[in-house]
Amino acid sequence: MQTVRTLSELRDAISGFRAAGESVALVPTMGALHAGHMALVAEAKLAAPRVVVSIFVNPRQFGPNEDLARYPRKEQADARMLAEAGVDVLWLPPVEVMYPDGHATTISVSGVSEPLDGAARPGHFDGVATVVAKLFNQVAPDIALFGEKDFQQLAVIRRMVADLDFSIDIRGVPTQRDDDGLALSSRNAYLAPEDRAAAVALPRALGVAARAIGKGEDARTALAAARTALESAGFDVDYVELVDAETLGDPIPGHARRLLAAARIGGTRLIDNIAADESIG
Repeated sequence: MQTVRTLSELRDAISGFRAAGESVALVPTMGALHAGHMALVAEAKLAAPRVVVSIFVNPRQFGPNEDLARYPRKEQADARMLAEAGVDVLWLPPVEVMYPDGHATTISVSGVSEPLDGAARPGHFDGVATVVAKLFNQVAPDIALFGEKDFQQLAVIRRMVADLDFSIDIRGVPTQRDDDGLALSSRNAYLAPEDRAAAVALPRALGVAARAIGKGEDARTALAAARTALESAGFDVDYVELVDAETLGDPIPGHARRLLAAARIGGTRLIDNIAADESIG
């Protein structure tokens, strides 16, 4: 595996792949890799002969009171995992490469970025869209893979790609979970043992609500019950919402629906989502 930290090195590597007629898959990450990330890598290796993984803890998607300073950074362990998985290039740009002095451009995707996490974390998706657009221009991948755990992020990226005419195939990969159903996340490392044990209430509450909604029961009642279950488990709930799976607006008859939630436990904010007629575990 080649580890590169400058744009010139990255572009030389990509040019070599292109000269050989090889397509490229990109897996963007913020590091602190776990089995969820490695599932993206596995899918990328099936999708293209060359795989690039980026690791960049993007300061522009963190709010002023969020966890940028303490976000887990495990560069050596991450690099070892990626090398063992057969990744071709690890793109590790420093902040000054991604945002050099004078950087003044921000990409904002209206609509899908506004509800849910967009309302709870103002400016977050502007930071996501901007850094992902930069990664797409830097790597010029044929395919890019993102986890469905960050479902709203995936919707924002798909909208941006369509609107800005990026010729990139965006693929969502199903959420990877621990044996008890909790979605894998780098932020799970923050959880104290008692909070980790209680956190399983999040996927369970979503599963119960999704099954009820899938059976035709009243959605508002199911969502209220999910919120109550989370609060009883010790969560401070940001939202539990049923939305249209594409627009993230109000559900549209005949369209796929998604149930999304965000809640804090022990100071750690967790997110999860599930199709409205799906179950977890």
